[in-house]
Amino acid sequence: MSEIKKFLYVNRKAPYGTIYALESLEVVLIGAAFEQDVSLAFLDDGVFQLTKGQNTDGIGIKNFSPTYRALGDYEVTKLYVEQESLDERGLTLDDLQAVVYEDEDDDWEEKPSIRVVSRAEMADIMADQDVVLSF
Repeated sequence: MSEIKKFLYVNRKAPYGTIYALESLEVVLIGAAFEQDVSLAFLDDGVFQLTKGQNTDGIGIKNFSPTYRALGDYEVTKLYVEQESLDERGLTLDDLQAVVYEDEDDDWEEKPSIRVVSRAEMADIMADQDVVLSF
C-alpha cells in the first residue's frame, strides 16, 4: 500500500488579476477529492485571498472567496498564513474570513482551519512536505 504524500499549495498572488489563486483552489479541491493530505500556505499578497468582504462587482469577475469556507468539507483543515505577510499589508487575523472544519475526533466541534505562523515556522512547514506547489 502506498503512503499518503503531503502536498502544500503555496499561494503568493492576490486573488484577482491573475488566474493563480483560482487555479490553486481548484487543484486543491481535486487533490482533496483524491484523498491527498492537502494543506495551503498564504504568503505575500496571497494573504488577500482569505480576506473578508471581497467584492468583485467592479471588475466583473466572480468572487470565489466563499469557496475557502467549503474546504473543511473536503478534509482540508490546514491553512497556514504567514504573520509577517499580514503585518506588511496592515492585516490581522480579524481581517480574514472564518474558515472552519468539524473535528470528528472531538464530537464534531467546529475548529479554525487558519493558523497564523511566523516566517520561520512556515519554512519548517514547507520542509516537512513531500510536494510543494507554488501559485
